[in-house]
Amino acid sequence: MIAHIAGVVAEKFNNSVIVDVHGIGYEVQTPLGDYERALLREEVKFYTYHHIREQSQDLFGFSSLAAKKLFELLITVQGIGPKAALAILSIAESEVVRGAIANEDTGFVARASGVGKKTAERVVVDLKDKVGTALRYDNNTLTGESAVLTHVDEALEALMALGYTLNDATAALEGVSTELSTAERVTQALRA
Repeated sequence: MIAHIAGVVAEKFNNSVIVDVHGIGYEVQTPLGDYERALLREEVKFYTYHHIREQSQDLFGFSSLAAKKLFELLITVQGIGPKAALAILSIAESEVVRGAIANEDTGFVARASGVGKKTAERVVVDLKDKVGTALRYDNNTLTGESAVLTHVDEALEALMALGYTLNDATAALEGVSTELSTAERVTQALRA
């Protein structure tokens, strides 16, 4: 299993990024936001999901561990394969997608390419209790207290690195002030 890839962006095409790692190029399929942020000849690190099928092997990459974990949850839903999960994560940042699922917003999920209304409903029903607390968002933007959750919430990433699930890490950080440093937020979350 390839857990992450770090290297230089050599090429980009069709939402795939070729990451050169010491002379070996890995093709990594990414959500739209990560694809746009990956700049040619710049260093990049993707947390990867290695999808193996009888006829092929694909790498799906995410700039945050939380996005990768959400991707892994999405592909557990019947009718959602890696391509559909990637399409869902391409609608907006992973925290916004997570918030839409937690808020039971099937219309938002159905905006993904290749995802119909029934599949979106299945995603919401299967995952709403697994993705953590609901976030307030408006027009693909987090609002209120949730707005401080940026693309990469380092405290959330740290808790997940310690073995917390996405849901448990989100719940542990609920009520912890975002004004604190990452280390202080993690410490308070662990005490709770």
